[in-house]
Amino acid sequence: MSMQPGAFVVSPALRTRPARPSSPGALWPSLLLALLSAVLLDFCFPIAGPQRPWQPLLAWIALVPLLWALLADRNVAHPRYLRRAALTAYICGLLWYILNCYWIYRTMLLYGVNFPAIAAAGILFLFSAILGLYFGAFGLILAFFRRRFGLGPALILAPFLWTALDLAAARITSVPWDQFGYSQINNLWITRLAPITGVYGITFVLVAANAVIARNWISFGRRLFGWRQLGVVVGLGVVAVLAFSWSAPPPSPTSTYAVLLQPNNNVESQQTWNGTRWNGSAAWLIQQSQLTCSPAFAGMPKPGALPSSPGAPPLSAASSRIGWVQRTCPQNTPPPGVVLWPETYSWFASNDPETQAALRAVATAAHAPFIAGMLGFDPNGVYNSAVFVRADGSIAGRYDKIHLVPFGEYVPYEQLFFFAKTLTHQLSHLKPGHDRVVFHADGHAFGAFICYESIFGDEIRDFARNGAQVLVNLSDDGWYGDTSAPWQHLDMTRMRAVENHRWLLLDTNNGVTTVIDPRGRVTLSAPRHTLATLVARYGYESDLTFYTRYGDVFAYLCSLVVILALALAFRRRSTR
Repeated sequence: MSMQPGAFVVSPALRTRPARPSSPGALWPSLLLALLSAVLLDFCFPIAGPQRPWQPLLAWIALVPLLWALLADRNVAHPRYLRRAALTAYICGLLWYILNCYWIYRTMLLYGVNFPAIAAAGILFLFSAILGLYFGAFGLILAFFRRRFGLGPALILAPFLWTALDLAAARITSVPWDQFGYSQINNLWITRLAPITGVYGITFVLVAANAVIARNWISFGRRLFGWRQLGVVVGLGVVAVLAFSWSAPPPSPTSTYAVLLQPNNNVESQQTWNGTRWNGSAAWLIQQSQLTCSPAFAGMPKPGALPSSPGAPPLSAASSRIGWVQRTCPQNTPPPGVVLWPETYSWFASNDPETQAALRAVATAAHAPFIAGMLGFDPNGVYNSAVFVRADGSIAGRYDKIHLVPFGEYVPYEQLFFFAKTLTHQLSHLKPGHDRVVFHADGHAFGAFICYESIFGDEIRDFARNGAQVLVNLSDDGWYGDTSAPWQHLDMTRMRAVENHRWLLLDTNNGVTTVIDPRGRVTLSAPRHTLATLVARYGYESDLTFYTRYGDVFAYLCSLVVILALALAFRRRSTR
């Protein structure tokens, strides 16, 4: 400043104020991009039927719009930047869960007790609003890292962060439903990662590929299309096509066959079989358990109900077109390796003498072990159980389901959610089990688990680690109806076979009943919504994969990288 008589003058340098960061662009383009990502993510997974060949390809670009919306803004120093990034990602997650889990609305509406449509919609929205917070956390942390270190490091962090949040979803809220990597279950090239990293390694690769595409679009101008962008997309497209067209390994060897019973019971009411009906049903079980062959779908079941009883009429032209085959099974020399009865709300109860007599009769008639789903009873309470019967008719033990379905098999925080007692007709106060029991018979070991448990990879691996040579999943997907949920559940169950390199026998109440080989391929299936029996071959495996031995170590390492990166970010001043 200079001093003159009668004047006080401030120099131009001191008059200059620090420029405020310019406001970020309009919010609605970012929200539209986030909604586009939510739709693309939904189409990566089964939609009211098996996954179609083109759907897994979308996973390689599905996150690009979201990453663009989060990271393309150049005004990262603006105070609203972080809030807007978190909101954008949260809206994406909210919509994705609504689209992906829309079957929750149907289940609540059809099976709730006096449950109005608006309440069913509210349950779906609340579910999606809670789990959408993981997406919001992804957007917030990624934007914070972008502010501290710039675009490149933020995109490098993206696959680590997404994988870490998937692990949190499995551990904190216990809903790891349709995590990103499951979209590639039909890609036999990339699923080779699963025996090492579990599904998390596949998720990591997918997010990294999306980050590469997003990096090119954001860095080389704000044009949506250009030669650089086109080259990257074409290159990744070629890699993806080669991966999907890669010649599949030969069929996994088999050594015996299983008999999977599909009763097709009504999920709304208990099947009470008394007197002559009990005798007739027990006779049907014994007769079916001795089958050595049955009609089946080669691979995934197709729409259309077809006869499944022995002596079914010859194939029609229509049934041939949808993959239904009546087979000759010369390899299936009795006895079978195992006979299965699924989880179903039926007349079986572990403490009932008639049930025990029926179990013994089936096992001795088939000369094979029999694993049956039922309610288990002991002085401590009631359980969702699988009872194991040896070939000589002796009851060897019982597995009690450990991971119960909240609001379906028990009410968490019962005093807070007192109203939840009216959600379903069959809502029970079931007790959780404690031990992952492995059953032994005829020199082989079986690991049986129940329904929803199959989506928890780190828990299912304990059966293989404890010696199970084949995995058995007893399930009742009837609550889902003809929605995407049975097919989503099937794909997640298939990943368990890949991670542990085990054959997996999936026996359901009304479909999808199938046998899955150690590469995750569906070999034979029974038709849905039909009283049926599936006779299919399988084998025993005894090797232990890296994932079986060590579990989610890869996901934990990703979490450690995120924690260290955040610690570094908090100590570093913002970049321009």
